[in-house]
Amino acid sequence: MKDTKKFLMVAVMATGLALSACAPTGSAAPAGSGGAGNAAEPVNVGIIYSKTGPLAAYGATYYEGLQAGIDYATGGTGEINGAKINLTYADDAGDPDKAVTAAKDMIGKGYKIIGGTASSGIAVKLAEQAQQNKILYISGAAATDAIQGVNKYTFRSGRQSLQDVATAGTFIDTKGKKVVVFAQDNAFGQGNVAAVKAVLGAKGATVDSVLVPENQELTPFARQLLDTKPDMVFVAWAGATTGSMWQALSQQGVFDAAPVVTGLGDASSFGAYGPASSKISFLSHYFPGASGTEVEKKMIATVEKAGHKPDLFTPDGFVLGQLIAQAIKEGGGTDPDAMVKALEGFSFDGPKGKQTVRASDHALIQDMYQAKLAKKGDTWIPELVKAIPGETVAPPEKK
Repeated sequence: MKDTKKFLMVAVMATGLALSACAPTGSAAPAGSGGAGNAAEPVNVGIIYSKTGPLAAYGATYYEGLQAGIDYATGGTGEINGAKINLTYADDAGDPDKAVTAAKDMIGKGYKIIGGTASSGIAVKLAEQAQQNKILYISGAAATDAIQGVNKYTFRSGRQSLQDVATAGTFIDTKGKKVVVFAQDNAFGQGNVAAVKAVLGAKGATVDSVLVPENQELTPFARQLLDTKPDMVFVAWAGATTGSMWQALSQQGVFDAAPVVTGLGDASSFGAYGPASSKISFLSHYFPGASGTEVEKKMIATVEKAGHKPDLFTPDGFVLGQLIAQAIKEGGGTDPDAMVKALEGFSFDGPKGKQTVRASDHALIQDMYQAKLAKKGDTWIPELVKAIPGETVAPPEKK
């Protein structure tokens, strides 16, 4: 057995803010409706997310976070400057064609703002629609780096793969090591391979990959992973097959062959790592209680009041609500160029602390976390090891 090291998993798996009075700089207070006077025209916003399909669990928490974010940003009124925010939802079911069809339908009806999704492949397609039709698009929990700086109309409300890998790079040493990425053969998995090469490769690692096509038996790929003779395994996985993937790696002895690096998934995955859980050190985008900010406490309270539990991508939905509100407040809700200007450089206090939309490429700069799983009775719960400042793990700027 090779020397054991801390483990972590990069996963897709995806922060609230408060709005400023007149410039793209936020405070901790919600904006509200903006006072008396004639009611402004409602602003229609399209939300394309996975209500069903392999990422439905992520879609649910994203949706719940959005409700809380809109409530927070509008002071409970559902309005900004007297304009009611009308949200229309479409289920992408994890299918890019369905997502594009829904986007085209919304755009054809005059929608100027579209938000979503958890799927990296879909986010890339929706970014194309934003560019072609000159509408504001705010991606959700999709971690793909491909939409960073892809066009002036595309933003994001979650983190991206480069931030995941950079977080791992703050507490693992890969210099001179062979790192093998085990991931799904899709936009998310391919993006993680590129991110690992960019971040850990730059620190002296040799990077290889084993990519698993959709709906394939996992055991042969776990064996293929062993055949690469890795010094470290970097797992990037998302969706309904996460549990069976970990089972396949365990059954084939991957944990005995090399340290495994992975990111903390949603609550349903906490028990999936089995006996290795206490040995794993996880990078984390978010888990409830990670930041302890006042905005996070309000987000959690609102979600729980609605009968739900906050989870991995609750902040991504919350931030979407806040960015929508900022775009409408400062950009009017109907002029995409004005809304772009309102969001570029926007800095705010969210559930994860201070966040900033980098003006040059729309990367969302935010804190990340190192975590561990601790057993409490028959369950595993996440505990914070340390917070990693957003600027420390910011993705390289794209011009």
